[in-house]
This record gives sequence, C-alpha cells and structure tokens, in this order.
Amino acid sequence: MIVIFSTSCSKSFLEIPPYAQVSEYTLSNKDGINMLLVGAYATLDEFASNNGYYLNNYTNPDDARAGSNGGVNSEYDCFGLAANAGIPNSRWTEQYLFILRANTVLEILPNVTDISDEDRVKIEAQARFIRGFHYLKAAMLWGNVPWIDETVNYGSRNYLVGNDQDIYPKIEADFMFAAENLPVIWNEVGRANKWAAKAFLVKTYMFQKKFEEAKVLLDDIIANGRTSNNLKYALLPKYRDNFRTSTKHGSEAVFTVQNSTYDGAGGANGNMIYFQNGTYGGPGNNGYGWYQPTFDLVDAFQTNATTGLPLLDTYYLTPIPSDYGLTASQAFTPYSGTLDPRLDWSVGRRGIPYLDWGINPGASWVRNQATGGPYTAVKHTAEKATVSTDREGTNRTNVPHNHIRFADVLLWAAECEIEVGSLDKAEEYVNRIRTRAANPDGFVYRYNSDGSISNTPAANYKVGLYPLGQFATNGKSYARKAVRFERRLELAMEYHRYFDLMRYNGNDFDVAKYHNDFMQREGERMKTLFPGNPYLTGRFTKGKNELWPIPQQQIFRSVGSDGISVLKQNPGYEQ
Repeated sequence: MIVIFSTSCSKSFLEIPPYAQVSEYTLSNKDGINMLLVGAYATLDEFASNNGYYLNNYTNPDDARAGSNGGVNSEYDCFGLAANAGIPNSRWTEQYLFILRANTVLEILPNVTDISDEDRVKIEAQARFIRGFHYLKAAMLWGNVPWIDETVNYGSRNYLVGNDQDIYPKIEADFMFAAENLPVIWNEVGRANKWAAKAFLVKTYMFQKKFEEAKVLLDDIIANGRTSNNLKYALLPKYRDNFRTSTKHGSEAVFTVQNSTYDGAGGANGNMIYFQNGTYGGPGNNGYGWYQPTFDLVDAFQTNATTGLPLLDTYYLTPIPSDYGLTASQAFTPYSGTLDPRLDWSVGRRGIPYLDWGINPGASWVRNQATGGPYTAVKHTAEKATVSTDREGTNRTNVPHNHIRFADVLLWAAECEIEVGSLDKAEEYVNRIRTRAANPDGFVYRYNSDGSISNTPAANYKVGLYPLGQFATNGKSYARKAVRFERRLELAMEYHRYFDLMRYNGNDFDVAKYHNDFMQREGERMKTLFPGNPYLTGRFTKGKNELWPIPQQQIFRSVGSDGISVLKQNPGYEQ
C-alpha cells in the first residue's frame, strides 16, 4: 500500500498486526463479506472527514468560493496549492483508504465459501465499481496515480508502486466489469446497478475526450437506462425535486448517495457537508456559511428579455445588483430583469424565498459579506417542512448527494453529438433540459401573507429554447459554448464545475485564460463594491494548475531501496 499512516514510526510498524484487527477468517463468510461491502459503500459520500468539505468547497472556483471569514483561500480558490500543503496529503491518504475498503472485499472474496457464484460476481462487480469511482476521482485530481489493487500488500512487500502509468484503462476495466455483471434492479436502491456503471464509464471516457466511445454508451443509456428501483431514466418534472429527500429515488437518479438520519447512528450516516454550506445564523442551515456563490455565477443566470436564451458571451457585462455591503435593515430593490429560475433553487438571494424557511434577509444570513460576498448556497438545504426527519442534531441531514443524474447524461450526450454526431441532436438534448427549466410549475414562488405559496413568481423568470437549427447554423464553436454554459446553469453548485473546466481545455477553450479572466473580474467587482476588502485573486499557470500536486509527504514516504522515490511530481510543482 502506497499510503503510510504514521509520520513517526519504525519499519517494524509494518510487521506488527494492528491491535483489535478483525481476522480474515472471521470475515470470510457471507455476513463478513457483506459487512465489508457495506463499509466500502459508505465511502461514496466522501464526507468521512473534513477532507470532503475541502475537496468540494475548493474545487469550484467560478461557481463558489470558500466563504466564511476567510472568504477566499489563496491555495485552493486561487491556484496557490503547494506540494507540501496539508489538504492534498490528507485527501490522498483518505482516497487510498477508500480504495483499500474496496480492495479488501476483493481480497477476501475468493475465500468465502457460503455464497453462490451469482452473488460472488455481484459482490465483485460492486467492489470494482466503488474502486473505479475512487480511482476516477484520483485521476481527475492528480492525473497519473499509483494503481493499488487487491494483490498489493505489506506482506508481499510490493507496495512501492509508481505513478508513471496511465490508470484510465484500469478504471475503464473496473466499470466495464461492473456494467456487465451488475443487475438492473436492487431491493436496496442505493446500490450501483449496471446503468450506473455504464454512466461512470461514460464519465471516464469524457475525461479522456473519447467522444465516440462515450456516444455509443450514451445512446444506450438514454434509450434504455433504468434506476435501481426500475424507473426509466427521465428528467423529473420539477428541477427542485432532485434535491429533496422525499423525491430522491426518482427517475433522474442515475447514481445518488443515500444519506440517512435517525437510524441509530447518531447522525453519523448523514450528509454533513450540505449543512455546513448554506446560511450562517439563518434557520435553513445555521451552519458554517461556507461555499458562497460568486457574482459571476449569479450573473450567468440572466437571459435575453426577448428570446429567454442565456447571454453566452455578455452576461458579465450587465452585472446583477446585489445587497453586497448592505445590512439587512437597509433598503434593497431586487433585480427585475429576466432570469433563469434555476438560479433561485441554487443560490440564496436577498428578497427571495429560501425554500420554505422564509424570505432571505441577506446580510444576517451571511457570515462575512466583505470576504465572501452576499450570496449563500441553497440547493442542498433540508426543507423546513421535513427538517424534523431530515436533520439530526446540528449538522447531519439525509439530503441526497447526486453523483450523476440524468440531466448530466443528456448534456454529456450533447457534447458527444457536437464532436462526433449531429449538432441538431445536441441542440435537441439541450432543449430537453431547458424545457423543464421553462416550466412555470418548477418556478420559485412568493409567499402569501399567511405563509402559503402564492401564484406570483419570486422573480422575472424567462427561459427560451434554442430555435431549430441554431447550433448547426452557428457551428461547432457556438454549440460547444452553449452546451458548456447549459451545464453550468443546470449543475450549478453540484461540485462538477471545476472538473468540467479542466476537461474542456482545448477544443475552443483555454482553461488558464478562462480562470485568470474570471479571477480578475470577480476581484474587481468585490473591491469596487466593498473598498479595502481582503478579497484575494490568483493566477492559473498553464501546464501546472490543470492538476493538483502529488503530496510531497507521499513522495518522501515512497523511497525504494535505491534511495529514489517511485512517485514523480506533477509538472510545475517540483522543488
């Protein structure tokens, strides 16, 4: 194993069995192997420690910033991450602990004798799905990383594995095996099924720009894919239903983590990160007030007053007025221009209903406007009507975490159609997404005086469809821009944006220029509205910041008998 968990131990540490370790013999049976598999599933929420916060909160630079009193983090928000920083090392260690859980299932499984061959294959397929899931995340962050499988262990002394090989083929193999051997239907809906495995294989292809391979799978998923509770994949009628516990098992859930509360675990199985990201002092979360949406994200939801289409190239030239710098008692007039309604299901804005918790008052629900801006996260907040069952204690909810939903699939398909298919088909997929957004049934509505929901939209919502043939008429570059913009709107604050921008690099997109332009705009906006504030801007260095640094601590700990580390640092981070 490439990860060593102690910083001050002798080599004999590797030869002493851990105290109170459950023996392999005890686990080599049906109950034991299923217990191990459940433990591997538990890693999929990725919130086992603070590292879950940091990975998600600090990898969305143009969607959201860290927030809180720090506002902007120079390392993560501004691409100042160093090889010896603490969080990459902690995340690396945790990532390989997650992988270890899947590998342990695969290592012990051959010794289990009291299960059928059918169940054995299903267990292997689930463990390989989980392993592929975590290796994909590692590859997205660091590029080449060591491939540690069930054959690597301390006893065999083969744990010094380098990172000089492309691991994407191995990730593909894990998801392919899972897709071929998992069932469609499970009694426990949180288990991965064959269609979820195919969707993650698509994601693996997308990060390699293997559009032809992805398109074949996507055509199949869109035509035939089903959830693990046997619902045909389809967009839910209302956008908000993707983020409510009462509708989390719907037709859009390609793969959703099933958090739980009031299950006897004291909240340990709940979703901690969504509680911390939201209001600070407000009733909806009363959490840390992290993960504050940017001005740039909010401005992106403007639409053309005539067509209802997004302002692809000009949205930041007409900034939406905010209550930045105002106290909750100072007068504020909300923006009256046309907006995409998905904004107010994603971002908490002053004067707009914050779900069913009341009208957002602005500053009193924000931890520090001077450093983080005026907006709060709302998309994943538990609702007041169900908070007694959805939130246990002060910081755990059962709000679902969507790793992939069907809207994601449709927008991947649109990307693939642009590259290897039909621009008209790509436009059709985008318009399916926009049709739902345009449906008034899914708008945010104001309250009546008695607290009930009125028939008056909370803002001036207007969403239009792309006219038939507009993608084809304007060409690939335009179509790429439209699809990428639609992903930003549809998946805002869902922790995809950072990685999407990285994989877009090339094909009419310069990720370094994009980030540097954004950071300059956002910084100037903050300083103009709040002179003297400590808002930080940074610099994205091409050829470096596309990947995280390999943690220096891990390089030091991976030295072979020749005195040379088997781990190679990513470009630009060499000491």
